[in-house]
Amino acid sequence: MNQQSRLIFMLSGAFDSLLGAVALLIYFGIFPVDISSWNTPRWVIGLIGGVLFFSGIAIFTYFSTKTDNVE
Repeated sequence: MNQQSRLIFMLSGAFDSLLGAVALLIYFGIFPVDISSWNTPRWVIGLIGGVLFFSGIAIFTYFSTKTDNVE
């Protein structure tokens, strides 16, 4: 894997974790956003935010610690 694709995966992981963090902050009521008008259950916002946040952290961590050894 070349350096450019590794950087793209790291940026997408960071962006996913950022979006997930925003969704979780909305879910926990820290950001003052009225999600009752979206016709979506509150737990769905929390679930999507949690999945995005933790998967983004996992992808970013994996690609930032991956070595480029080719044998």
